[in-house]
Amino acid sequence: MKKIMTICLMAVISMMTCGAQTVHDFKVINDEGKEVSLADYRGKVLLIVNTATKCGFTPQYKELEELFEKYRDQGFVILDFPCNQFGQQAPGTIREIHEFCTANFNIEFPQFDKIDVNGEHAHPLYTFLKSKKGFCGFNTTDKIGKFLDERFKQQDPDYAKNPDIKWNFTKFLISKDGCVLKRFEPTATAADMEPDIQSAL
Repeated sequence: MKKIMTICLMAVISMMTCGAQTVHDFKVINDEGKEVSLADYRGKVLLIVNTATKCGFTPQYKELEELFEKYRDQGFVILDFPCNQFGQQAPGTIREIHEFCTANFNIEFPQFDKIDVNGEHAHPLYTFLKSKKGFCGFNTTDKIGKFLDERFKQQDPDYAKNPDIKWNFTKFLISKDGCVLKRFEPTATAADMEPDIQSAL
């Protein structure tokens, strides 16, 4: 009886921490056009990334694959969602994108169909992710980060208050039980993320 009460208490605490909904409640389409439930990744630490193949940050695919290979045996998975909303930098079909990524970066982590991450057609998964972790700032010591910060400030001085995805290669770290732990902006490197990945594992 005591064991059952303990399990129930842990479940309640988990729900209070994550809220009623978690990443595991969403379904997505993979690169082969098949529906996948993110509940299939329950018990795994996830890094969810919106990517592009023609971006200044595209070389991050190499770092991401290295992270995946380093921690995959510990239960770490990267979920890649190409998105063409930022400078039209993810052209082509998902099959073409997949072929590019495997040929140039030898990626082995799962890729999914192209989606919108902002606007009226944003995928519900990304609406959820943004609601949990808002924009946390570009690294302005990075050349591209400084450029993006200045560009967005020209368009809207208060742009940082909006939780929308700002650019390609924004990343969300997800706990084993589907909670959104942290958001990393495109300027975050693998070295920046690794301590948090290790803690989540």
